[in-house]
Amino acid sequence: MAFDQLKERVWRANLGLIEADLVILSWGNASGIDRQAGAMAIKPSGVPYNKLRVDDIVVLSLKSGEVIEGRARPSSDTLTHLHLYRSFPSLGGVVHAHSVYATAFAQGLKEIPCLGTTHADTFYGPVPLTRLLTEEEIKGDYELNTGRVIEECFRTRHLNHDQVPAVLVAGHGPFAWGPTAEKALENAIVLEKVAQMAINTFLVNPQAAAIPRNLLDKHFLRKHGPSAYYGQKS
Repeated sequence: MAFDQLKERVWRANLGLIEADLVILSWGNASGIDRQAGAMAIKPSGVPYNKLRVDDIVVLSLKSGEVIEGRARPSSDTLTHLHLYRSFPSLGGVVHAHSVYATAFAQGLKEIPCLGTTHADTFYGPVPLTRLLTEEEIKGDYELNTGRVIEECFRTRHLNHDQVPAVLVAGHGPFAWGPTAEKALENAIVLEKVAQMAINTFLVNPQAAAIPRNLLDKHFLRKHGPSAYYGQKS
């Protein structure tokens, strides 16, 4: 089948959410995209991870949102994923979870500040928090409007979605992304860990502040960008 490889990768990314302890029951979803084919694959709605099979993954048209392969109903967050792919052309994978520590920041209406170099290695500054959706946005196209407030957050704050590959949706939870479904999963794992570290840091020192800009620059840019030197040459 035309989408077997895409479905396999998205299935594995969804199983990775369980392995990384980012979701319980069916609380979360991962998606991936084949831009050349104009198709997005995503977890079906409400299916527990311990019952999820490759054949359950649903494939939709990026342009129309219509199902083009799969019998199940796609995730209820499908319109959020589609809007992110349409808004940010570099995205190849999106992950949404209700992971405990990142969700605590989202529910507490606080962004995650960059308190240390562990954070700076992946996120070039704080992980931002969207505004709360309005009553009209909630009653209307809720999932689509969730994507729209994420886009708005990055656009109005002039943030680079490749350099800060995650967001906290106010009162809801985190979304993370990357150039592939695998990288989106990795970024979601890092997001949860730095959220946990931040909460523990504030327990140790409630007045803890963000690291200096020069240290943030050093740690992010040594792993990302044209002058990066971390790791091995491909």
